[in-house]
Amino acid sequence: MKEAKFVLFGGGGAIGTALTHRLIDAGASVFVLGRNQEKLEALQARCGAGIGSVDATNPNSVEAGMNLAVEHLGGAPDGVANLVGSIILKPAHLTSDAEWDETLRVNLSSSFFILRSAVKRMRTNGGGAIALVSTVAAARGLANHEAIAAAKAGVEGLARSTAATYAGQKIRANVVAPALTETPLSAPILSSDIARKASLAMHPLGRLGAPDDVASALHWLLDPANSWVTGQTIGVDGGLGRVQTRARV
Repeated sequence: MKEAKFVLFGGGGAIGTALTHRLIDAGASVFVLGRNQEKLEALQARCGAGIGSVDATNPNSVEAGMNLAVEHLGGAPDGVANLVGSIILKPAHLTSDAEWDETLRVNLSSSFFILRSAVKRMRTNGGGAIALVSTVAAARGLANHEAIAAAKAGVEGLARSTAATYAGQKIRANVVAPALTETPLSAPILSSDIARKASLAMHPLGRLGAPDDVASALHWLLDPANSWVTGQTIGVDGGLGRVQTRARV
């Protein structure tokens, strides 16, 4: 069996690092693209992944990054994941136009640019898998999540339509939808004991997500062995998206 090739955008963060290690441990070749050169170089030193710079909100930069990855990997990728994202917790009336535009740009536009770049290569390479990241708030109404919920709901719709369009070319598109996961991005939300306790109480399984929880689901969706799964959104959320338990006392 040929060695699988994967490209991870925004792969220098906590979830991307966990996913990179999982893929490499499974024998795959991985090329990681991101904006933080220091994190990328540290990741490369630990596991030997290829690295490159990218601004995932710029379509020209995405194309250049994908070309660099294809050159490094020696061919089109078997799987591509977008781990670029942001968090904004504000009600609509306090969300500025600039914050709204930035939320859409970082979360939805980046996913479209990366997906578009990926399918161009996969259409002539026998197919492949694309994995995007949403949020539990895209399907369950959570207070103060208007902007991020709208952007991530767009990501889910993008993946479903892509799955339908390119199914005949064996291109799969799926999404993971995490709840609150302990990463540097979420650290400001969890900075107080009150906020942490409130967040824990929301999740039926009684804990917050770990980066490897999300990486595990992404790995499964990217794995060519799971080639009969497409157009799906998988909740990795401690039950928050679907389960209501009794309040803890």
